[in-house]
Amino acid sequence: MASLAACARPLVRTHSALIQNRLLSTTRVVRQDATPNIGSVPPAKKPIGAFRGGIVGFLFGFSLASSLAAYHLLEEYKLASAALQASVEELQTSTQKVSAHVRRIEAVEKELKALSETSASKEDIARVRAEVKKLYDGLHVEFLDLRAHVWGIQEDVHALSKKNSTTVRIV
Repeated sequence: MASLAACARPLVRTHSALIQNRLLSTTRVVRQDATPNIGSVPPAKKPIGAFRGGIVGFLFGFSLASSLAAYHLLEEYKLASAALQASVEELQTSTQKVSAHVRRIEAVEKELKALSETSASKEDIARVRAEVKKLYDGLHVEFLDLRAHVWGIQEDVHALSKKNSTTVRIV
């Protein structure tokens, strides 16, 4: 075991020697004297008064808030204006459709008025029907008279033909 402890000691020394070699300075004296150069210390600023700082902060915050509010108000105005414009265009198209329908209705009413002026009323139709019936009845009576007259002529021709049937005449 003694030999194991003797072997372990040089390892510890070599490890501490390696750590010392890694530093920038190689000797203890140089290592202790070496301090990093950070630069010069900036001069201290004159403190701003609380009242003046509060006013500047308030004015900066107020101007920032008012500019954001104005931006949002402008965006809302643009959206409302676009919606109103779309509504006006939709109203215009519906108004044009309604005017077209009104024009069609007026044209139909005009045609209806013209047809009602040229068409016959029920009284006219009843009067014409009565006249046609009278004419039909009169023609029927005349037809029956004509038929009776033709029948009479036919009877006369038949009677004459029986008398003259015994002799034949050639002309």
